[in-house]
Amino acid sequence: MKLQISFDLTDLDRALEIAEQIHEYADILEIGTLLIYAHGTTAVERFREAFPDKVLQADTKIVDRGKESIALFANAQTDWVTVMAGTNKNVIHAACTAAHERNKKVVLDMIDSKEIGQSALEAKNLGADALLVHQPYDVEEPLEFLDKWEMIRGNTDLPIFISTRIGRDNIEDILNVKPDGITLGRTITEAEDPREEAKFFYNKCKGIEPEPEASEEEIESAEVSEEDPSTSSGRTENEEE
Repeated sequence: MKLQISFDLTDLDRALEIAEQIHEYADILEIGTLLIYAHGTTAVERFREAFPDKVLQADTKIVDRGKESIALFANAQTDWVTVMAGTNKNVIHAACTAAHERNKKVVLDMIDSKEIGQSALEAKNLGADALLVHQPYDVEEPLEFLDKWEMIRGNTDLPIFISTRIGRDNIEDILNVKPDGITLGRTITEAEDPREEAKFFYNKCKGIEPEPEASEEEIESAEVSEEDPSTSSGRTENEEE
């Protein structure tokens, strides 16, 4: 399972600063919509300059002028773009075709789909490479969309990413439906320690168990070893002589 981390803030320098702290715990770095609104393709270019080997996604939310939009962001060197599932099918197909011609991929964002099962069914034929399923950030119940999960999963074999207000309190509910990836934003970018938070969720996605905390006895033993060098070497001064 992949972990994608979204930078949906307007301060580009701050976004890059956080990305530098957490990039090793992310499979994909997402340049969020707010960053694109504030800085345009420059945001993508700056991320590519900072992370030349990282997979980047631009959350473009394309609803029209798909070919032109794809060209702009492909030139900025993103790997993925997003297209809205609720827009005209011709727009979706044209955007996907343009992306594939440039060796880029398209995520179909299902947030505005009026018939989510039908959108999932048609996505592959329209050229989409993956689906994104989520609730709007301002919706009070972030896991409400899980009621429709089988309708989506049962109608496509494309990879599906889940994005909502995922936190430590509900991550197990998300993992239980076995998505192909999850997308986290403010959970990471607004954390007191973004690196540790990213590491926690990365390990969850990869099924890596956290390292057990040391017992009080182990801590005390380690402190004694640090205070007495002969203990750690296993040899006394007389033995060395």
